[in-house]
Amino acid sequence: MEPALPEPALAGAAARSRFAWCLTGSGHGLTEALALAERLPDTDLFLSAAAEEVLGIYNIPLEGLRQRFRLVRDKTASAVPVGQLYTDVYHTVVIAPATSNTVAKCAFGISDTLPTNMFAQAGKLGIPGLVFACDTEPVVVTRAPHDWVTLRPRRIELDNVERLRGIDFCDVVESIERLEQALDARLKALSMSWRTA
Repeated sequence: MEPALPEPALAGAAARSRFAWCLTGSGHGLTEALALAERLPDTDLFLSAAAEEVLGIYNIPLEGLRQRFRLVRDKTASAVPVGQLYTDVYHTVVIAPATSNTVAKCAFGISDTLPTNMFAQAGKLGIPGLVFACDTEPVVVTRAPHDWVTLRPRRIELDNVERLRGIDFCDVVESIERLEQALDARLKALSMSWRTA
């Protein structure tokens, strides 16, 4: 993934060493997205309150995630953990999967959850963002907790995805396959590699 604009030269940029992976309240591609996150080096998970609810619904316990990631939870009104972006810890912010709610907020500059705050502040710092948007096609077949469902995103959801594509330092992908490709490109740009088992 290449940012829309060149990354600015930052004091301490060499210290940027981690991926910030944000989870929202989407179950679409959740297990597949987490499997990709596990393969990345030095990755922390940032959980919205909705993400914590959905993880429980999909029987993904926080204790299991803690064994593989450092977890950052949305427990403050002002999204205090976002401050880690200012200390040159993270080189990339990933939101995957991203609900239509999160996509709309990011597209219109609304920052009222941990993931949307991470996205906004990363963009202001010139840190590349990668968003796996869930509602990108006229028909989306997705796995709900107990069955498969067919969704038909409305024009407003599709329009918000297109608006998000125009945001600086943001790459939007429509599938797990495209997410993996974008992450692979980002790793190469950082001279990094996927983790092996």
